[in-house]
Amino acid sequence: MHESMKRREFIKSAAFAGAAALMSHQLDNLEAVGAQQRPAFKPVVISSHNGLVATAKAMEFIKQGKDALDAVIAGVNIVEDDPNDMSVGYGGLPNEDGVVELDASVMHGPTGRGGAVASLRNIKNPSKVARLVMERTDHVLLVGEGALRFARAHGFKEENLLTDEARNAWLRWKENLSNEDDWLPPHDVETKNIGEGLKSALRNTGTINCNAVDLQGNISGVTTTSGLAWKIPGRVGDSPILGAGLYVDNEVGAAGSTGRGEANLLACSSVMIVEFMRQGKTPEQACLMACERIVKQTKMKRLLDEKGRPKFNVNFYAINKRGEYGAAAIWSGSKFAVNTGEAQSRHEECAYLYKREPRN
Repeated sequence: MHESMKRREFIKSAAFAGAAALMSHQLDNLEAVGAQQRPAFKPVVISSHNGLVATAKAMEFIKQGKDALDAVIAGVNIVEDDPNDMSVGYGGLPNEDGVVELDASVMHGPTGRGGAVASLRNIKNPSKVARLVMERTDHVLLVGEGALRFARAHGFKEENLLTDEARNAWLRWKENLSNEDDWLPPHDVETKNIGEGLKSALRNTGTINCNAVDLQGNISGVTTTSGLAWKIPGRVGDSPILGAGLYVDNEVGAAGSTGRGEANLLACSSVMIVEFMRQGKTPEQACLMACERIVKQTKMKRLLDEKGRPKFNVNFYAINKRGEYGAAAIWSGSKFAVNTGEAQSRHEECAYLYKREPRN
């Protein structure tokens, strides 16, 4: 009897152990399947305020498993093609001669490469040309006539980018010229009351920057613009300058900008934002630090208000490798677009240094 009990207990114990082992194996398999189904990295797309459709399109590409650079370029192409967005591509506001000149840059995190074009005429998708500069040349930046010849050689068709709406806005500006242009008389750091074009409602400084982390954890970005409206022909802002209007480090994150390009060119803020994130700052903190840096660098009295603050605005947008994002501006009121995997993108408020006072 005693031996029989011991035998039954042994059999039950062995059966229980076998069942437990089988269950554990099945759970391991389920976890492995779940791990395969879950993305290894948290995808995110961030853009300037005019990037709702761009971020949505980019996330659609990312969910299909495509590279982040394919995604962000496809996103901004929608805005470049939109004649109603007068700050980018087709329909962009022209220079002081009534000619549309476009700038763009791209950076591809996995390969550490970048490409850019500046003062490109007659081609409505400068972001695509910038990518070709990266992929099909040993250069990083092509400008003016050389950039146009390069685009034509790769099959881009020339077209008139000046829409009737943009032409009428340019004519209104020409008809009301006073001190609202970029030609300045001799002046020094104390000079005020020149360069009042900064205040003009028609001095559009819009741009679109779009950065993304894809399912593989790779990071890429693009910035594209028609630049400052009524600019001196040949003027180049920060958008096509890597380190200023855009910067990507695949191990850290990406940053880009919109707003007064001249201020950002002097600060090279995008590369600084990435370095701030490398030091452990959140994307929002890093963007605020870049804003503070521009404020400290701005000395010219003509660019400052009665309290010594910049009259202009600059906006920054950033993401890091973990899929965290943030944005900041010098002045309150700015928004940015973001998509973290939803069907629709959304606007969020930018952090800021100074709150705009309500107008009377």
